[in-house]
Amino acid sequence: MTGPRRRPRGLPEHLDREDTLVMGVLNVTPDSFSDGGLYLEPERAIAHGRELLAAGADLLDIGGESTRPGAPRVDAEEERGRVLPVVRALAAEGAVISVDTMRTEIAEASVAAGALIVNDVSAGRADTDMGSLAAHLRTRLGTPPVFVAMHWRGHSDVMNELTDYADVALDSAAELAERLDALRAAGVDEDFLVADPGLGFSKTGEQNWELLADWASITSHRLPVLIGASRKRFLGALGVDRDHATAAVSAYAAEHGAWAVRVHEVAPTLAAVRVGDRLRRSRR
Repeated sequence: MTGPRRRPRGLPEHLDREDTLVMGVLNVTPDSFSDGGLYLEPERAIAHGRELLAAGADLLDIGGESTRPGAPRVDAEEERGRVLPVVRALAAEGAVISVDTMRTEIAEASVAAGALIVNDVSAGRADTDMGSLAAHLRTRLGTPPVFVAMHWRGHSDVMNELTDYADVALDSAAELAERLDALRAAGVDEDFLVADPGLGFSKTGEQNWELLADWASITSHRLPVLIGASRKRFLGALGVDRDHATAAVSAYAAEHGAWAVRVHEVAPTLAAVRVGDRLRRSRR
């Protein structure tokens, strides 16, 4: 049996490579758990996006709605006002942009503004039209957007109550498989799909470790994998710097063949994924 597909279609040629990519997080929100409010103003967000790219980020993931536990939802117009100026400015400068949204109207407007990736943490559950929209959208490259589908059980205000699993790795993989099948049925092209196991979403700290340890379940969808562990509470529970712990998880993910890692601090993760990539190549 061949291994899981490493890369999605729909991105520029310079990102079609074996190395694990680094996706820089750009939260244009007042209440994200680690950087809320720092980049709420468009000018500051755009400047920080440039800093992430200068540090070595391959992609930028721009979000206007916090998904931290307990966060309230913002309305669509507020999210649009936060996200679109930043997407438009950085895409115009040549950045490869992912929009972190659960709303079809924000995804559609962001792709029109230059985004190449739709990162929907609900995998189309929060907005049931998302799959059909993603299937019909075309980016500036003339292809459908890459669609990142994450394992998700419910919105931020209830997700900490939804942590009951018989086996967290097997159950979350099975639930995500159902969402991936629904997206395919809506017309989303298999070659543009990416799977995200949803670390920190409806999972306890211990469950996050159990999930990470079962890489076979994470890759059971035979799709490229995005890992988003950056600065999450289960890393802080180790009693070490969260960015350092994030880099360690990123090295592990790269060694196991992740397509990309989503992080707040690019430089240490860039070094970490290069180590992981090198170990993977030597082992192979």
